[in-house]
Amino acid sequence: MRPEKANIVSDLSQELKESSFVLVADYQHMKVDDFSELRKRLAGAGAEIHVVKNSFLRRAMADSGFPAGDGKLTGQTAVVTGKKDLAPVAKAFKTFVTEFKKAMLKLGFIDRAAVSTSELEALADLPPENVLRAQLLGLLLSPATQLVRILNEPGSSLARLLNAKASKGEPAAPKEESAPPAETPAAAPEPAGPESKEVTSSAETKKEEPPATEVTG
Repeated sequence: MRPEKANIVSDLSQELKESSFVLVADYQHMKVDDFSELRKRLAGAGAEIHVVKNSFLRRAMADSGFPAGDGKLTGQTAVVTGKKDLAPVAKAFKTFVTEFKKAMLKLGFIDRAAVSTSELEALADLPPENVLRAQLLGLLLSPATQLVRILNEPGSSLARLLNAKASKGEPAAPKEESAPPAETPAAAPEPAGPESKEVTSSAETKKEEPPATEVTG
């Protein structure tokens, strides 16, 4: 291989190694203006697109540890690379294809692992990375939140019950009825004094005397 070609392969191989994803697209039937528009949209998503020869890309992929292209490295080929999140890049590419009806994905790799075109389209429908992180954090925190709610529920229920009873004027809890006080026995009658006995005795012993008879001479 000529030195200039070897340098192209070496540079391409280094770019593939440093990229977190690699997309291989077919840009056949695309005009210069169309390709420029696609490059602009991909740049806005944090990616670059370059036209490469299939032989150079095949050699660079082998040198970088990528799997073989399974015979798909044919025709007019462009390679998309980047170091940021793949989801917005896949979304930009999918939107462009929908609008212009041109370009087509041949291969896709994430961290040197091959992904299908359907998986790449699914990635295009995902929300941005910061939204995904927020959703994931919510899922991780939800069990702890539910546990705290469950632990607090008995106390909350009791507080609501007490509050409801208090608002209705009902006692919070039934009280035990206290036993009625024992009745005080009636005082025994006091014995009669000596004076009352004397009165009674004199009344009982006093007898009526017959009236005196008058004697006439």
